Amino acid sequence: MAEAVTLDPPLPGENVKPFTPEKAKEIVMSLQQPAVFCNMVFDWPALHWNAKYLSEVLDGKKIQFRMGMKKTDTAPQFETKCSYVEATLEEFLAWTCGQPTCVSRPFSCYDFSKYWTYADYKYIAMIFEDKTEIFKDIMWSDFGFPGRNGKESTLWIGSAGANTPCHLDSYGCNLVLQIQGRKRWHLFPPGNTTFLYPTRIPYEESSIFSKVNIVNPDLKHYPQFKKAQAHVVTLNPGQVLFVPRHWWHYVESIDPITVSINSWIELDTDHKARVEEAVTRTLVCAIKSAENPSRVDAWLNPTEVEATSHEINLQYLNGAMSAYLEYQKVTVSEDRDPSTHDTEKEASSYKRRKIEVNTKLEDYKSWTHEAGFTVVQAKKLEKIPFGVHLIPVLPQSQEGSSVGAGAVESDSGDLLSENEDGHFGKLRCSGKQSVMINDCETLADQTDADSNANSSQMAISTNDLLDCLVNPQVINLVTGLLLERERV
Repeated sequence: MAEAVTLDPPLPGENVKPFTPEKAKEIVMSLQQPAVFCNMVFDWPALHWNAKYLSEVLDGKKIQFRMGMKKTDTAPQFETKCSYVEATLEEFLAWTCGQPTCVSRPFSCYDFSKYWTYADYKYIAMIFEDKTEIFKDIMWSDFGFPGRNGKESTLWIGSAGANTPCHLDSYGCNLVLQIQGRKRWHLFPPGNTTFLYPTRIPYEESSIFSKVNIVNPDLKHYPQFKKAQAHVVTLNPGQVLFVPRHWWHYVESIDPITVSINSWIELDTDHKARVEEAVTRTLVCAIKSAENPSRVDAWLNPTEVEATSHEINLQYLNGAMSAYLEYQKVTVSEDRDPSTHDTEKEASSYKRRKIEVNTKLEDYKSWTHEAGFTVVQAKKLEKIPFGVHLIPVLPQSQEGSSVGAGAVESDSGDLLSENEDGHFGKLRCSGKQSVMINDCETLADQTDADSNANSSQMAISTNDLLDCLVNPQVINLVTGLLLERERV
């Protein structure tokens, strides 16, 4: 059984956190790139939350696990393609240790060598609803968010290979604490969105998925992915990763057992993002619900309990627009700093070698220029106190491959980059999901069967149409036009 890595206590004179809560929040609200905070959580009781400890606290309580295949398919393994089991953490631990099926009964149909499992997206406020005192084990107040603790956090427990499909979150930014095992994060800046082929099928509010399996991409169908620039880091126990707003990320467990906790931080830009999500939901539900109900197409992600009606979606849209316009009235007289997260402008797109944590300022200037940062943003970034306590997740060199790459932290605290050679959001629903059928292939077969069809004609599926209609750029434009109508 893989236990949590034991963290050495701070050395004499090092038991003071490197950043005050005020400074940490200033950093979080100024960062335009992912970064890892070190030595900020050494006194958090949550560092003891390894899987064995949690199994004792939950005392036989069943939770839902997602089962996925350990395979190298070029297609992403979306949650709609996974199966689900209800099990205790004791049964999970027995399965990961290869104990008899009588001990790990719910997992008896799944060969540990062929499957991974993930108890993901578990709201701590729900699974520990009868043990609320445990919320205080998590102290996001150290990052400048007073009162935020486990009640506003989410728990993730997985086996080796467990992963989250590449996606971006529509709302907020993200702080992630690693507790047990290690996870590898592949991150891509907002400017890479086109290269990642965004899709809203499967549909989940606040999550935009990529059609690309970023660790084994199908470059024939998604050739633009070659232009994507990955920022890759392996997060170790005791470290906290900051994920900026709208950064794409694919996350994979690389140790036998991993435990992590995250909290999504609300931002002013979420007001407009909620309008965009309401527009998207209205279009997706209306169009997909109009399809032949006999088609086997699990277009709703397991996070979405049901397809809401058009009337309800319009009510949600109007409510989101009203909230946004009211927010605009309150803030219209404020002089807003465009270099912070409050701005509605996004940053534009951007053999084994050692990157020193005290990289020269000129290197950061060069990187920010390549990433397309504005002068104001670059100056703000220059003031970020990068060093042993705050390590930037730098982009991989253009010489190295962005596919299958990793990064680890050395014992000395340096970041090693390695190429391939070496919201608080929704409730999860239970129940098995149908396997998604590729609409494009089905319609193509129908077209081929028609001897009179033009051989060069391409069949357009509902999902193809939706990929264009609800493309983030299109939704942003539609939202702007709707809000302009309301202002008149």
